[in-house]
Amino acid sequence: MKKFTLLLLLLLGISLSNAQTRTIQMVGEKSSKVITSTIEWWGYKVIRAEPFTHNGNIKLKNGKFNFKDGKLIDADFVLDMRSLTINNAAGADQEKWTKDLKSTNFFDVKQYPVALFHISKVLPNDKNDGYNSVVIGEVTIKGKRKTISFPANVVINGYSVSMETSKITINRHEFNVFYKPGIKEYVIKDEMDIQVKLATK
Repeated sequence: MKKFTLLLLLLLGISLSNAQTRTIQMVGEKSSKVITSTIEWWGYKVIRAEPFTHNGNIKLKNGKFNFKDGKLIDADFVLDMRSLTINNAAGADQEKWTKDLKSTNFFDVKQYPVALFHISKVLPNDKNDGYNSVVIGEVTIKGKRKTISFPANVVINGYSVSMETSKITINRHEFNVFYKPGIKEYVIKDEMDIQVKLATK
């Protein structure tokens, strides 16, 4: 009987110790780094009866989700604008259009090599649109910062996070992304789309 009581107390002590350890681990500040990401963009030209689309990718330079006491409080991401590519072209056309996008005509990546995105809130989404959250944050392109919001599927498991956004529509003029006055500017739609998929470990 004494042996049984001692064994029971030992097991109870281990259980309480483990519970206490889990509680301690969820207290304080912690950041989870993004380890996989895909960022795709779409731009649109109106040069025919139907819009003509360009699309490509941008690499994530770094990103992290920040937690306090086990709760997500915000997140920060740095996009490498020098990595910008065009996917729906090849050869000389791909080289020409990529160079154009990176030049002062558009993103001026030499002067503005990165774009920034800060998530300030992740709220439940009460709309039946296939996304569980609404993300609110600020995007900075070419030194211009704007507040945006968009639907996304955000899954949080402890300190692990995965996020897949809807297509995020931004007005490039708000970030000084445009040709100098001329005919080329008038055949390009002001709106462009970005979609982000990423996950921490």
